[in-house]
Amino acid sequence: MDLQLTDSVALITGAAAGIGAAIATGLAREGCAIAIVDIKPPAEPPAALIAFGHATRVYQADVRDFAEAERIVAAVRHDFGRLDVLVCNAGITDDAVTWKMTESQWDRVVAVNLKGCFNYCRAAAAVFKDQRSGRIVNIASINGLRGKFAQANYAASKGGIIALSKTLARELGKFGVNVNVVAPGMVSTDMARALPPEFVEAAIKETVLGRLASPEECADLVAFLCSERARHITGEVVQIDGGQYL
Repeated sequence: MDLQLTDSVALITGAAAGIGAAIATGLAREGCAIAIVDIKPPAEPPAALIAFGHATRVYQADVRDFAEAERIVAAVRHDFGRLDVLVCNAGITDDAVTWKMTESQWDRVVAVNLKGCFNYCRAAAAVFKDQRSGRIVNIASINGLRGKFAQANYAASKGGIIALSKTLARELGKFGVNVNVVAPGMVSTDMARALPPEFVEAAIKETVLGRLASPEECADLVAFLCSERARHITGEVVQIDGGQYL
């Protein structure tokens, strides 16, 4: 299926590793030029992206910085000549049960996950509104829909991303801009593999398909939602969890 993304420019936050890196590769495979934004980006564009023959640039930024988000979006437009797709993927965890969670744990997770998403959506929204086109896909989590033991900060931040995205979909729809959310369950990333084995096994047992998603499967869904094939889909939360939420 041709997703009609050739020559589009995509900015992906948190794209140095894990799901974000898979999204960058997946969009490059579909013909996009790629802007990687990460607090610890690679020194050079990954060879896997360069191999597709499209322009790729790397930008170092802390997504929590409100003003820096505007500067990065402006830099991407200057360097590539345009911006068509924004994927807000940057996110962290710092778990504790609510009665033991510190203020810094709460503030840091909410600032990276929710404020970081807002910062880049705000900066891109002005661009997409004026050009009357654009795609935004924000990465949330099924835990933003159902809550999760010892993840009050993470679940609240991901639930906030869902509410933010639905609001943006209402605000930007008349300008031809689509805004959607991808909500994964546990995904087979380095972060998941670093968890105690019993945590991973519990997540697998929750799924009806009996396995975790791969980062590439998440990337395929994101690419579809960024494409012309999804032009009449907006304001949706699409779960990719193997039935973990059921």
